[in-house]
Amino acid sequence: MKVHLVDGTYELFRAHYGAPRRTDPAGREVGASVGLLRSLRLLLRAEDVTHVACAFDHVIESFRNELFTGYKTGEGVERKLLQQFDLAEEVTRALGIVVWPMVEFEADNALATAAALFRENDAVSQVVIASPDKDLTQCVQDERVVCWDRRRHTVLDERGVIEKFGVSPESIPDYLALVGDAADGIPGIVGWGKKSAAQVLARYARIEAIPDEATEWDVEPRRAFDLAASLRHERREALLYRELATLRLDVPLEEHLEDLEWHCVRRDELDALCRELGIPANQD
Repeated sequence: MKVHLVDGTYELFRAHYGAPRRTDPAGREVGASVGLLRSLRLLLRAEDVTHVACAFDHVIESFRNELFTGYKTGEGVERKLLQQFDLAEEVTRALGIVVWPMVEFEADNALATAAALFRENDAVSQVVIASPDKDLTQCVQDERVVCWDRRRHTVLDERGVIEKFGVSPESIPDYLALVGDAADGIPGIVGWGKKSAAQVLARYARIEAIPDEATEWDVEPRRAFDLAASLRHERREALLYRELATLRLDVPLEEHLEDLEWHCVRRDELDALCRELGIPANQD
C-alpha cells in the first residue's frame, strides 16, 4: 500500500491564489476552502490513495521563530486567507481524512515525522509526500519516500532530487542554509548560489566538512576564494540556518498506520458544511 501525506497549508494557499473567490451565505470569504475541498476530493478518487493524512499550520509561527527573529511569520498573509485556516481543517476532517493541526511545530515537521515512521512499516510500499516544498525533499529515500507535486504532475525520488538540486536529500538542509529560502525567511550566505552550493556540497555533503580555505577545496566553483571567505565569516549563521531548514522527526503523532486508512466521507458533517459554504453536497 501507499501512504499519502498531504501538505494542507500548501494546498490551501494554492486554492486561495488559484481558485475563484467566493463568499458563503453569511458573506464570509470561503473560496480557498471550497477549492481545497474539490482538490482533496479529486485526490481521494485515485485508486492508490488508501491511507492518507493532511497536515496544516494551525498558526504560522512555530518554535523556529524563537531560534531566528527573521523566520517567516503571518505578516503579509491576506486576512481572508488566515481566516480560513480553521475552516480548511473542518473541510478535511469532513472528508474523512486524518488531520494534523500544528501549533508548536510546522506542518512539514509532521509530514517528515510521519514519512520516517511509515517508511519503516513492511506493509507500506511507498510514502508519497504531496507537496512541492523543497524543504520536504530531505525526506526522500530511494523510491520508497517521494515528493509529489500535484500541480505540475511530477514526482521526485532520490535520483530526481539529485538531478534537480545537485545534492542528495540529506544535504538539502545544508543547501538551503547556503542558498537561502525566501519562503521561510532564511537569507542564506552572501555570494552563495545554487550552482556553487551544489558543487561544493556534492563533494563535502555537510557545512562543517567544508574547509575554511578555498586552497584546501577539492572542487573549483567560480569565485571560490570569495565563497570561502563568506562562509568562514558566517559559518555560525550557516549552521543556524541549517537548523531552521532541518525538519524535526519528533512530532508527537498519535495515529498508527491503520488509523490513516480512508473509508468514506463523514456524510452528515460534510453535508452540513456544504450547506454552510453554500455549495452542492455532491454524493461520493
